[in-house]
Amino acid sequence: MCGIVGIVGRIPVNQAIFDGLTVLQHRGQDAAGMATYHDGHIYLRKSGGLVRDVFHTRHMLRLIGNMGMGHVRYPTAGCSSSEEAQPFYVNSPYGICLAHNGNLTNAEVLKEDLYRDDLRHINTDSDSEVLLNVFAHELQRMGKMRIDAEDIFAAVRAVHRRCSGGYAVIAMISGVGLVGFRDPHGIRPIVFGRRETVDGPEWIIASESVAIDALGFQLVRDIGPGEAVFIDKRGGFQSKECAGNAQCVPCIFEYVYFARPDSIIDGISVHKARMRMGEKLAAKILRLRPDHDIDTVIPIPDTSRTAALELAHALGVKYREGFIKNRYIPRTFIMPGQSMRKKSVRQKLNAIDLEFRDKNVLLVDDSIVRGTTSGQIVQMAREAGARKVYFASAAPPVCYPNVYGIDIATSEELIAKGRTTEEICRLIGADWLIYQDLEDLIDACRRGNPRITQFDTSCFDGKYVTGDVSSGYLDRINQLRNDDAKARRNDVVELNDDLTATA
Repeated sequence: MCGIVGIVGRIPVNQAIFDGLTVLQHRGQDAAGMATYHDGHIYLRKSGGLVRDVFHTRHMLRLIGNMGMGHVRYPTAGCSSSEEAQPFYVNSPYGICLAHNGNLTNAEVLKEDLYRDDLRHINTDSDSEVLLNVFAHELQRMGKMRIDAEDIFAAVRAVHRRCSGGYAVIAMISGVGLVGFRDPHGIRPIVFGRRETVDGPEWIIASESVAIDALGFQLVRDIGPGEAVFIDKRGGFQSKECAGNAQCVPCIFEYVYFARPDSIIDGISVHKARMRMGEKLAAKILRLRPDHDIDTVIPIPDTSRTAALELAHALGVKYREGFIKNRYIPRTFIMPGQSMRKKSVRQKLNAIDLEFRDKNVLLVDDSIVRGTTSGQIVQMAREAGARKVYFASAAPPVCYPNVYGIDIATSEELIAKGRTTEEICRLIGADWLIYQDLEDLIDACRRGNPRITQFDTSCFDGKYVTGDVSSGYLDRINQLRNDDAKARRNDVVELNDDLTATA
């Protein structure tokens, strides 16, 4: 999962892109990058770390121009290093920068095709570089010194024919303009907005509407599945559907966990979807335990707060904040290794004893993935004096890997894989565990936009909407994503950093 933003403005855009990336920081904390265009030149800065750490005054002064784009990275493949920070750049044709949120499921095949047929070399393990070279090759096939919107839309059509998976993309073409497009299933989110100035309109493309709001633009709409939008360097706007049989099948985990609650994705308020998740959970609790003895509902901050508040209201019990969060610790779900996740939980959260002492508490979280965090939090509640500790997940059991851009663990690392709810309850140390039903989760989201008839729910039910995910592919991503593989890659990165430092 990553965050992307691009702007075509009337004044320098570097500060606005910086601010946009900061708003989207929750989507990736591994690396950040920015590219701007001015007078025939592309200026690029990217490195590992948070936005505030990557861009200093000396970098911002060099990032000149009224058109630019940025990216925050959260790695699902490749390694955790600045070498794979985005945007990526290729000089042929025209000079193109590209940043991407998602994951290509046929990246290895495309890499071979690019090398053998297109005579292009891929220098990293990132599928974003693969996507950039596919797009660049299709533009190069036009054989034109100057390209127009129709050429760009033709290239995007070719990208859709060749690429499979979930992807939301921003590309900046030197001297031409900014392009945004989305995979034919609309799995990953991307929106665009507009702002009027005395000199003409300014445009923004971003992963979430919250970035558009924060920068003072007006949200126009989501980019549709298979659609491309093109904004030329003077602010002219065009859009076109570039894929046949496109269907909006957004990732439901955006509403559960990843997106900020103040975002609207595909016409659905994330905040209201989470409120309905809480209502659904409460209804299930009342069906299963109408005579429950819950004294207090306590959310595990931050994502579960909205669902927990509605759940407490529907149950008629107290809602209390029982954990204080250290906001300087990154999100544990997207940390690269199990040992780091374990270490960070108690650094991130501290219990307020008086909210737990001698009470039957219901802890509410957005989801349970590996169970590491859940088990430690249950233990913290007990140490704080809770009489009984119940646990509720606003999402169903996570049993399958996500292949479309979320680093949901390999099946072997998922606590729900092959286990009953009772077994999971014992493993995390709770007195009772309740999961959201998948049908209720879908209804909680779909009620915000009934025109969406299907969501990508593959991490819950193993049904991959692109239809090309084989057991062999899942075995390969297992080798790439398990914690041992990540540790090996990080060891290589640290060794390379050490060699660079001593060279």
